[in-house]
Amino acid sequence: MKAVVMAGGEGTRLRPLTSNQPKPMVPICGKPCMEHILDLLRGHGMDEVVVTLAFMPQAIRTYFGGGESLEIDLDYSVEEQPLGTAGSVKLAQARLDDTFLVISGDALCDVDLTALVEAHRAKGAAVTIGLVSVDNPLEFGIVVTDEEGRVERFLEKPSWGQVFSDTINTGIYVLQPEVLRHVPEDRPYDFSKELFPLLLEMGRPIYGHVLDGYWQDIGNLEQFRQANFDALDGRVRLDIPGLQLRGNVWVNEEVDIEEIEGVTGPAYIGANCRIADGASIGAYTVLSRGVTVREGSRVGRSVVDAGTYIGRSCVVEGAILGRSCDLRDHVRVHEGVAIGDQVTIGPEASLFPGVRVYPFKEIETGAQIHESVVWETRASNTPFGRDGATGLVNVDLTPETAVRLAAALGTALRRGDRVVASRASADACRMIQRAIIAGLASTGVHVADLRISPAAVTRHVLKTQGLQAGVHVGRSSADPEMIQIRVFEWPGSQMTPTLQKEVEKHFSRQELRRATFAEVGETTYPARVRESYAQDILDSLDVEAVRRRRFRVAIDYGYSPAAFTLPLVLGPLGVEAIGARGFYVDDGAEELQSIDARRIVTGVHADLGVVLDRAAERLLLVDEQGDPIPAELGLLLVVRLLALSGRAGRIAVPITATDHVGGLVEGTELTVVRTQHSLSDLTQAATGEGVLLAAAPTGGFVFPDVVPGYDAVTSLCKILELLAGQERPLSELVAELPRPTLAHQALACPWARKGLVMRLVNEHLAGRRLDLSDGVKAYDERGWVQVLPDPDEPVVHLYAEGETGELTDELATELATFIDGVVQGDAAEPRTLEQASS
Repeated sequence: MKAVVMAGGEGTRLRPLTSNQPKPMVPICGKPCMEHILDLLRGHGMDEVVVTLAFMPQAIRTYFGGGESLEIDLDYSVEEQPLGTAGSVKLAQARLDDTFLVISGDALCDVDLTALVEAHRAKGAAVTIGLVSVDNPLEFGIVVTDEEGRVERFLEKPSWGQVFSDTINTGIYVLQPEVLRHVPEDRPYDFSKELFPLLLEMGRPIYGHVLDGYWQDIGNLEQFRQANFDALDGRVRLDIPGLQLRGNVWVNEEVDIEEIEGVTGPAYIGANCRIADGASIGAYTVLSRGVTVREGSRVGRSVVDAGTYIGRSCVVEGAILGRSCDLRDHVRVHEGVAIGDQVTIGPEASLFPGVRVYPFKEIETGAQIHESVVWETRASNTPFGRDGATGLVNVDLTPETAVRLAAALGTALRRGDRVVASRASADACRMIQRAIIAGLASTGVHVADLRISPAAVTRHVLKTQGLQAGVHVGRSSADPEMIQIRVFEWPGSQMTPTLQKEVEKHFSRQELRRATFAEVGETTYPARVRESYAQDILDSLDVEAVRRRRFRVAIDYGYSPAAFTLPLVLGPLGVEAIGARGFYVDDGAEELQSIDARRIVTGVHADLGVVLDRAAERLLLVDEQGDPIPAELGLLLVVRLLALSGRAGRIAVPITATDHVGGLVEGTELTVVRTQHSLSDLTQAATGEGVLLAAAPTGGFVFPDVVPGYDAVTSLCKILELLAGQERPLSELVAELPRPTLAHQALACPWARKGLVMRLVNEHLAGRRLDLSDGVKAYDERGWVQVLPDPDEPVVHLYAEGETGELTDELATELATFIDGVVQGDAAEPRTLEQASS
């Protein structure tokens, strides 16, 4: 007798287990569920089988082939489009010329198929349906039969109010081939919902037969886990590979295990598994082929698929792990966690109950994961990167994540504290900002909502009104489709590491303060904050000196919010501004062609041109001849102007900035302070005593007497004030500046090798004068070279500056070649602790 195995299921409720394999291929004690079904069919004499395929058909065809290894004859029928259960079988009707059996490839069972076929033939049925009784029939189709077993009524997936029986349809049928004539070919068609009710209405003989034995639909992750446990308990009769020892412990060939006493039955250990000395395998554990469990680890009540590595001192309890996962040392995986294929989990990470991690993801070292990782490529212990929390909206940054992040910030603050919030104009920014306001208010923190506003105005309100924190939601400068959440502290500087760690602690542990009904924070909308900000800028300037110069400036606003604030200061300064792209728009605007700065500046005979970034934080200068001034020269220009003005104070620049900064202030009352290569450190330095300027070679300038953060509006006004004291055109001032030879490269480096790269670079450069304040910076007679690991990406940054361009290239090439050798594994291996101590 022929059989049809329906194996087209996608198994959406089984994800991430079925994200990259069809549902019938999920493993039950070391073999795909469908293989157990084929074993059952062969045991009942059905050795000619047609398999209907739809989702990822090649995975099934590759594994089973023609059925030779199972001693059956397998044929395949592939749906090009969804046809439903009956439609998929009709597609194979040319091979079904006599009574045949239909069975699902993703429901585990050991029922008596021979008895089902005999009952069908004895009653002369057109259709016989295999039935079982279940405790909860809500997810199945109910079938009611008379005393002779003839079907009287069907009901698909009823509510409790509709339940009139606990006898359900198993999806196992014996059919006469002529019933397929009633199945249309042009649309999806279902057995239980359409064909069987039609045959019943036509009066065709449809019978039900109560099956003896075990039957379990594997429709979700809990049912999948339970099916494996039932197999270990012997509740379902399966051909489990391996040798069965006492206590229902199955052990396959080539298993490397020191002490079998470390395994508590029932358990299954597949072929080529390695269980290290001191590892513990608890009851109801299934380890598929090639799993490694290292010293001190404990695995219990879990299903682990083939090729997975579990490092030292890990704890895996009540979880499901996919194929070829990599769990590093001291990982904890809690009850109900499901991990897809080829997931890497860094040392000391914890995955909390119910989390799902989809295939090919990476969990960072020490991360505490409370929410499922679906779209992100990496899950981190911290929501913050180099310059705030950044990610794709509704992928990395969802409203739920924003609420939780804001609640963590509110918990780190005191109940009743005040926070100022602002955003860019994009709808996505508005959505995330509203979620942030809700999260803050839920902790009893009050929010002053500036709505659409530059971050500089937010910093200014924070500074002048004595608030405790500020939050700005904008678009990333690196990718306009990414959202960036930045947090500021009084007096407007970037969030300090102390507050960031406190927020991260509450975020990862989800230990959040909840306000009562009467304590929920209020939201207010401050008035005239832009005017107050503009007045403070004017109060910091020599307005009359700027007015006397009667500057004409061509401004490319870049669709930034500076269009709201810059006119408020340029008017009182007597500056004639010729603006372009001054209206503030969003989605798609960045696709417009850039304004030709040379053409505009020279066309209107401007003294200079200015191009602002979208956030109104950085600027690029253009001289009166229309030539853009590179950002690194812009930094040197402002430092030179400060030196010419005769001012005294300190200038803060990152450690990676050109050494020419120091040369420009020699013999003046100015001194240079080097900071770590981060915006947070730069803005913190800007709040120090006597600091006139903090700047980076990216077009960002901080004039802390207004706000301690990048602000293109304040920067332009300050530059105009400095230029007012010079009678020469801008191009002449730039021509006098030294030309830096600074070079920068971003070198690919896997996360796992970053520590090794930094150690070996440090050892490699040990003979030179070193600065280890941020990364590794080394000096020799040619110049300097520096290596910094990127906190957000799998790269390391290499900076080099020599006396000449050729020496810069030489320095950079030498170290880049060495780093590449380390990354590729060509350099020296890591030393042992004994070697290091000696």
